[in-house]
Amino acid sequence: IARDTGLTVTKYTYLDKGCVATPRLDYEGLRRDLRGVEEGAIVVLHLCAHNPTGVDPSLEQWEGIADVCKERKLVPLIDNAYQGFASGNLEKDAKPLRVFIDKGLTPLIACSFAKNMGLYGERVGALHIVTPDASCAAAVQSQLKLLARAMYSNPPQFGAMVAHRVLSDEVLRG
Repeated sequence: IARDTGLTVTKYTYLDKGCVATPRLDYEGLRRDLRGVEEGAIVVLHLCAHNPTGVDPSLEQWEGIADVCKERKLVPLIDNAYQGFASGNLEKDAKPLRVFIDKGLTPLIACSFAKNMGLYGERVGALHIVTPDASCAAAVQSQLKLLARAMYSNPPQFGAMVAHRVLSDEVLRG
């Protein structure tokens, strides 16, 4: 999709190629590659339960990844498709995201509810954009409304209603 819109796509190191039997993150390689990315670029990161590797950075490693994003003024686009799958706890799996926000970064968070709520085929998800202030939030919301209107007038409701019910009920959410 990114290439089709004219964006340049560059891969970064993720797995340590020397650890085939027990895959692990090549933390230094990842940070090195992110430091080489053009300043201001969008970098796609998987929040947790990394697909297809299953290898997630530790919280300390997330701190270092967020530091590089801040240094290079990178825009983190966080793919949040498996929240709750890594640890079994939604809050614990969200901790890396909070690292970015606490450091003053303004990530884009793409959430899918297909996997963690069993809503395959319902195309239920959300895009969250963290902004530094209310005026920026209003400007972003205005642009998102224009995009949404251009893509559809009446989105499907069933999956969104199920997700809302689950997320609004402490017993179901737990």
